Amino acid sequence: MEQQSVIESREEMEKILEEAAFGCLGLCLDGKPYAVPLNYAYQEGKILFHCRFEGKKLDYIRGNPQVCFTVARQPGSVRAHPGGSPCHVDSDSVICYGKARVIEDVKEREAALNAFNHHFRPQAPDIALDGVINCNAVEIRISEMTGRQERERERTYWRYAFPEQPDRDLLKGPTI
Repeated sequence: MEQQSVIESREEMEKILEEAAFGCLGLCLDGKPYAVPLNYAYQEGKILFHCRFEGKKLDYIRGNPQVCFTVARQPGSVRAHPGGSPCHVDSDSVICYGKARVIEDVKEREAALNAFNHHFRPQAPDIALDGVINCNAVEIRISEMTGRQERERERTYWRYAFPEQPDRDLLKGPTI
């Protein structure tokens, strides 16, 4: 197998994350994997998405917040590979690894939901408080992401590790 050189950069991967409309959230709980496609917004090292207040996805996140999130796109069409030549298709992909958390604070959820809403509808007004109260949101804080781009059988690999940040819950201090 050929040696792969990896570019330590996040710019190209962020561009792919910002342009894609949906991705696949990978979860695992008690040895049972679960993957679910969803639309999302990428913002400053975080994946944001909205959801209901209950369900399988949230059960998995609460039981094991370590997740991965994948986006992929195919900018060209699949081409014939005559004469036994290897099959090939140009493609881009990014895999994000991180920790998911349900956004409980209403003001923080409002900011996340509006970021999500404006990602898909840039001219939309902010979401009213009753909309925020009736919609849940999840944030994935990315710890590392890897990516790959293939063009005409030439591959480029990226990797970026975000600086470690303390858990938000640890910053709050003890509950009295």
